[in-house]
Amino acid sequence: MNRFALTLITLVAAAPALAHGGAHLHPHEAAGWLPLVLVLAAFGGAAVCAYARSRK
Repeated sequence: MNRFALTLITLVAAAPALAHGGAHLHPHEAAGWLPLVLVLAAFGGAAVCAYARSRK
């Protein structure tokens, strides 16, 4: 993965934290949905990487 793609991924991941100041996510508020979102994001990222590699 090139440096531009890593920078873009980092900025997208940090976007909610950059939107406003203060605390953003408390563990008790994210107990139900956060693990699911993280797993789906990991599978989605792996699928995008696999697709990009197959296109070369």
